[in-house]
Amino acid sequence: MNKKKVVIIGAGAAGLIAAARSAKRGNDTLVIEKMSRPGRKIMITGKGRCNVTNACFDIEDLISNVVRNPRFMYSAFSAFMPYDTIALIEEMGVPTKIERGNRVFPVSDRAVDIVDALVDNAKLSGARIINATVDAFRFDGSRINAVVLSDGEEISCDSVAICTGGACYPATGSTGDGYRLAKSVGHTIVDIEPSLVPIVLSNNYIPKLQGLSLKNVAIRVYDGDNQIFNDFGEMLFTHFGVSGPMILSASSHIHNGDHNYRILLDLKPALDKKTLDKRIQRDFAENNNKDFINSLSKLLPGKLVPVIVSLSGILPGTKVNMITKEQRLHLVDVIKCMELNVVGLRPIEEAIITSGGINVKEINPKTMQSKIVDNLYFAGEVIDVDAYTGGFNLQVAFSTGYLCGNNI
Repeated sequence: MNKKKVVIIGAGAAGLIAAARSAKRGNDTLVIEKMSRPGRKIMITGKGRCNVTNACFDIEDLISNVVRNPRFMYSAFSAFMPYDTIALIEEMGVPTKIERGNRVFPVSDRAVDIVDALVDNAKLSGARIINATVDAFRFDGSRINAVVLSDGEEISCDSVAICTGGACYPATGSTGDGYRLAKSVGHTIVDIEPSLVPIVLSNNYIPKLQGLSLKNVAIRVYDGDNQIFNDFGEMLFTHFGVSGPMILSASSHIHNGDHNYRILLDLKPALDKKTLDKRIQRDFAENNNKDFINSLSKLLPGKLVPVIVSLSGILPGTKVNMITKEQRLHLVDVIKCMELNVVGLRPIEEAIITSGGINVKEINPKTMQSKIVDNLYFAGEVIDVDAYTGGFNLQVAFSTGYLCGNNI
């Protein structure tokens, strides 16, 4: 019996898992990777530590962390859950650990260990990996008969999987090739946008806050009068705006077009307004004869004090004992509801993942098979699915890759 010839384009998280599963099922499986080393994007995830998945073991919780097309992921997650990812990685000889927010990392804190394990797993399963670039398909109108490499060589195949990633971090090889290839055989591409990316703000004081890291703060994101996201956690001010885990997740809800986005920052979410007012009154009592600007050092980080003072409308040199109740209550409002004006997102080249991609209506969610081309499959970021930060996007790649490899 002749083995089916399977070509998988892209040796990232989705492609390597798909290749291993396909080869184990007896297919003659070839992975084509244009970069000299597989898994280049995995290398930079989790700041080089590789946040490999999230220890979220309830499928509904998992689905709730998928921002775009969550229902599409039910079959893939059911086939390969985070505990399957953890078990596979441990079986490959890489011990894991769970950190805050259920983020899963290798004990070694080395992303290269995950990459090497995934590559070895694919090869030990029987898949071959070559360094080449797929330029086009030889397509007869219903099936792909061969992939055409950039040097003109054709590789015949029975089935193809596009696992090329998105269009962010192009230095890792994610340059949107998969979109072009899919479009060439009739698929439609949902508009590509950056996701999990820092946010640009217009407030004139932002450069003064550059480098300030805040913990245990809360944000609410609005589009006009509609609240579209809220979260509690960490954020970082930069020279252009804000970044950090909470901000990256918020960016998943910010899109191009006619929008009026703003972020309301609560610097003291653990205190309601009444409690915060009492706290400020105590601080004022201790600094009764001091200038206002010198009275907030126990309440706020040093970089933030001049900004909050300015926003409060109280002159910096006002003696604390001269501040009125009305002024004090306005200060409470400023601390509990600091408005950040959103200009947009940083470029897609700086995004962790790509929003948009192959239209999920054109993919069978139970098999990852194209509904347009008989022998074409998809997995990973090339599909129009994206999730919050914390290991969820790699899990999307692993789950769709597994389902793809299991059916191709």
